[in-house]
Amino acid sequence: MLRGGTSRRGWGFWAQLAFTLLVCTFLILPAVLSMLAGVTANFFQGLSSGLTLKWVVQVFELYSDTLLLTLGIALACLLVTLLIGVPAAYVLTVRQSWLTRLVEEVVTLPVAIPGLAIALALLLTYGGFGDFRQSWAFILVGHVLYTLPFMLRAVMAVLASIDIRTLEEGAASLGAGFWTRFFTVVLPNAKSGILAGSLMVVTLSIGEFNLTWMLHTPLTKTLPVGLADSYASMRLEVGSAYTLVFFVMIVPLLVAIQAMARLERRAKRTRPLREEALPQAVAETPR
Repeated sequence: MLRGGTSRRGWGFWAQLAFTLLVCTFLILPAVLSMLAGVTANFFQGLSSGLTLKWVVQVFELYSDTLLLTLGIALACLLVTLLIGVPAAYVLTVRQSWLTRLVEEVVTLPVAIPGLAIALALLLTYGGFGDFRQSWAFILVGHVLYTLPFMLRAVMAVLASIDIRTLEEGAASLGAGFWTRFFTVVLPNAKSGILAGSLMVVTLSIGEFNLTWMLHTPLTKTLPVGLADSYASMRLEVGSAYTLVFFVMIVPLLVAIQAMARLERRAKRTRPLREEALPQAVAETPR
């Protein structure tokens, strides 16, 4: 009876499902049509003009340096946020005080500030340094400021959930020094947070437009800036092909983030079961 009751769906379920599908269609359809235009010989004639990859090839011919620069900045941003964010997350988790809480709020402040405001602050402060202003490192600084809070929060959440202080105290009681504890206890246990933060940092760096648009020069265009430029100055099909390339780069990262979130939820569900089974296993061990 219970099984039969749960198998029947009420009208409320179907109404919610229909509404969800309608919203998804409303959001996804424009992106699908835009990408389809990128492989259509003539968008205004529709699919009857035939399918072609010449617009995608033209994107790589015109904007290959933009794509490479985007990947380079994203990887450099990841490296910097790892070197700064992981140790900072460890200190902010272990050393709880009013000072660490203040530092945490200051570091995460860029999330609440518009990217244009961050870019303007960087321009006013460092815009006078000509070589630095015209290099990709100037954009990198902005991306690090924008993405560092996401790495910080991801690692801190994992470290707080596993009670890293207790694990460190156990390692210290066995004679492990600070660096030994950091590399053999802290980093392995923070692996899921580091991976999730890394995916977010790379994704945000690749897709960031507002901040990059303010900081870029004609020689330091990134992928989103090049996308806007292609729609403004090229054929519609070229801009649409650029959108297709953008989706091919960014969607796998988004899928990986969702997969990491599912694995983390699964690990949290199984962790209490393991903790409950451990005392019983110890009690049943023959002495």
